[in-house]
Order: sequence, then C-alpha cells, then structure tokens
Amino acid sequence: MADASNKQLNSIWTPANVITCVRILFIPLFMALALLSHRGALDFDPTLSLAAFVLYMLLSLTDKVDGYLARSRNEITDFGKFLDPIADKLLVFSALLILLQQNTVNIWFVFIILLREFLVSALRMVASANGVVVAADKLGKWKTATTMVSLCGYLLSFVLFAYGVYFASMLLILSQALMVIAVFLTVVSGLQYFWNCRKVVFRV
Repeated sequence: MADASNKQLNSIWTPANVITCVRILFIPLFMALALLSHRGALDFDPTLSLAAFVLYMLLSLTDKVDGYLARSRNEITDFGKFLDPIADKLLVFSALLILLQQNTVNIWFVFIILLREFLVSALRMVASANGVVVAADKLGKWKTATTMVSLCGYLLSFVLFAYGVYFASMLLILSQALMVIAVFLTVVSGLQYFWNCRKVVFRV
C-alpha cells in the first residue's frame, strides 16, 4: 500500500507508473536497434545508431519525468517504488550488455557494477526487514549520473563514427574515462552503504 500521507488511489496505473512501464517495454527495442546498427569494429549504420541513441536518451529522461509526476501529483505507490528501480537497472544494463557485445567496455566493469547492484539490493532487503530504510545518498546519485552520461557518450560516439565525424574517437575516449570514474564511484558508494549499515549487516 502507498504511504498513509498519500491520497487514496483507486488504481496503480498512475501516469508515473504508466511511463515507467512504457520505459521498460521500449528497452528491448533500443537493444535491437543498437545491435542491428553495429556492422563491425567502430563501424555503425548511421540511421540505426542515431535511432538507438535518441531512444536511449528519451528513455533516460523519462526517469526524471515519472519521478516528478509521482511527487507532484502525490501519487507515490508501492508498485512504483518497486518498478522504478528495476526500470533504471534494466536501462543501464541493457546498454552495458550492448557495449560488452561490441567489445567497447571491459567485462570487469560490467561485473563490478552488477555485483554492487546485487549486494546493495540484498543490503536494502536485510535493512528493511530490521526496520531500517537505506536511502540513496549523494555518492550513489553521482555514480548513477556518471554512468548514464558515460553510456550516452558511448552511444553518441557510435553515431559520430557512423557519420564520419572526426572527433568521434575523442568522445569515445572521454566516455571510457567517465566509465572508469563511474566504476570507482560504484565501488566506493557500495562500501559506504555497507559501512553505514554495518550494525544491521554484521550483528549476531
């Protein structure tokens, strides 16, 4: 059930939740476009790579839209709380899997990010069972923002490669550097979560 402070809702299908569901439904389309656009090492179809980039940008922006709608309309539901982080993680890992398949991101980066998400999700479940709410902190938000900017940079560089823009390589290198920073923040923020909840995790 939603928080008691929220108004009575007759359905879980609020505008925010509908947008979240649409975001999830369009992720496979993004993956299909991205996969079909790749013709070889740094060789991409112009139209398909551009479509994949634009769609990914739109899906990324809807995360802010559904959050704003839920808060401004006082329609925060447990269904939305459950589904929104799933949509966020699917969006990130769909792009990471594409980059992994195209050999443009290190497999250990993907493993570290995936491991952190599993561990923090498990931590939140344990903490919740003990009546402790683990909210996202600033470091975690910076990690998410850096990861999304890096992923969008990768996808945009593929578009630039497809159209033969000369600074495509520079953007790709910048995106790779941002991914290194994102992985570093992933590790540090994950350790911070566990440190802050050490009394819950390590108590007998």
